Amino acid sequence: MNASHPVATPARLGEQLVAMKRLGPDQLRIALQEQERSHKPLGETLLALGFMSESAMRAALAQKLGQESISLHGIVADASALALIPKALAKRHRVFPVSLENGELILASANPNDIVAADQISALLAGGPRLHWVLAASAEILHAIELFYGHELSIDGILRELETGTLDIASLSQASEGYSHPVVRLMDSLLADATLRAASDLHFEPEAQFLRIRYRLDGVLRQVRALHSRYWPAMVVRLKVMAGMNIAETRAPQDGRITLTISGRAVDFRAAVQPTLHGENFVLRVLDRKRRVLALDSLGLSEAQLALMQLMLSRPEGILLVTGPTGSGKTTTLYSILAHLNQEQVNIMTLEDPVEYPLPCVRQTSLSDALKMDFAQGVRSLLRQDPDIILVGEIRDRETADMAFRAAMTGHQVFSTLHTNSAVRAIPRLFDLGITPEVAAGNVIGILGQRLVRRLCPKCKAPQAPSAMQARLLDLGAGATPPIFRPVGCAACDFQGYQGRLAIVELLKFDAELDELMAQRASLKALNQHLRERGFDSMAEDGLRRVRQGHTTVEEVARVIDLTPRMV
Repeated sequence: MNASHPVATPARLGEQLVAMKRLGPDQLRIALQEQERSHKPLGETLLALGFMSESAMRAALAQKLGQESISLHGIVADASALALIPKALAKRHRVFPVSLENGELILASANPNDIVAADQISALLAGGPRLHWVLAASAEILHAIELFYGHELSIDGILRELETGTLDIASLSQASEGYSHPVVRLMDSLLADATLRAASDLHFEPEAQFLRIRYRLDGVLRQVRALHSRYWPAMVVRLKVMAGMNIAETRAPQDGRITLTISGRAVDFRAAVQPTLHGENFVLRVLDRKRRVLALDSLGLSEAQLALMQLMLSRPEGILLVTGPTGSGKTTTLYSILAHLNQEQVNIMTLEDPVEYPLPCVRQTSLSDALKMDFAQGVRSLLRQDPDIILVGEIRDRETADMAFRAAMTGHQVFSTLHTNSAVRAIPRLFDLGITPEVAAGNVIGILGQRLVRRLCPKCKAPQAPSAMQARLLDLGAGATPPIFRPVGCAACDFQGYQGRLAIVELLKFDAELDELMAQRASLKALNQHLRERGFDSMAEDGLRRVRQGHTTVEEVARVIDLTPRMV
């Protein structure tokens, strides 16, 4: 098995570092003199003299070689990767196995061009996974080897270790740099497990006698563990330490943030703790940057919906709103729109709380307490940065709404989210926020309402004849009725019958007639009547279209959309 390597390192490292302005000429001269005395490699000499940090050296080498680099600080070990490389071999060649995923073993090395190390590891893993080499600091590699090798990393193994040992809660506040404490390993393993299973949230829920741990998978909460309640005090202390919270405060809500390196990628967790009857409830929202931004034509829109969306986006100014509850995919849709509009000729700037996914060539600002700026102040600041397109993460109050509409009225495209149950209900919601009908009319490009439903597993879904009620909902009519599909469950979908999610949407494009109705403060009844006359397709109709196509089920659509009006 052959391992791929970058091109060989050029001989004169010092001259390269000076040319890259990472090192001064005088510093290089001193380092070369010291190297003659110590006979150590120039890189180690520079580090010993304090002229460069490990991270700066790694970044400089990665930039010059075109080599991918990684920081091992805060990494969560992958037990399956560690099992492939013996500790002695890892220490001898200063190699650390980062992760094993999709048949590829990521190896961090201070010298990815080490042919001897590559040959020995290739021979050891003959017929095994592909090798992918990344550059890492030597000190970080040695620290990771000592930290992770020799410790139980599986969740079941750690729990057995806890059951046979004693819990020293007091030591956990100082455990951030150590890995020997089983609670430290347990929390890291749980967070890594949730991330690798593509959970969007983790819930740690204390009951009277036990701790329930649930993941939100494909929008639905599923219990994955139930532990004895005696473990929870130590676990919550560890979570608070990781999230930068006050471990002494147990009677007030707290918020925090955790960043870990899992399978070689940075994963952020937004943390929130809430006092409850049986203890502190802890919820973590997973912000996995690996989840790529979908192309606009990959969102699952029908041809008519995609054409209508592109027509709306061609309007040079105005505001476009995406509505739906928390977890309905609003941010994903907005990022897809921004990626579609992201060109050299336009300046795109965003205000988010927080920035969930970095977008190349987009100026993104994450609001935080340290920044001391809210959405309204942020929009006011962005308008001085000559933007063409502005994304406001959420319109929450009157001041933010005013500033967003002011930007839309001054020649900018503005995108934002609003918490309403449907696209048409966003209109009275804007009035509630203090936007006058005169300002709203003519400045709204359109409103997109959406929900996420679980997608039937393509490997195990089975056809079935629709019931009379289902046939009526789906407008299948009498006679030869085509089958619909039901969930079955298999190993591929963890025996759930569903795998992944898809969006069901409704697109409300504003025109002169709708602007006039909005200016007159028309009632919801009048607005819905106008939309029906225009042939507007609601989210319910889009969801049932997906059922007819065999992508989901009536029950799944009814879980997120009220279908009772269609049953009357």
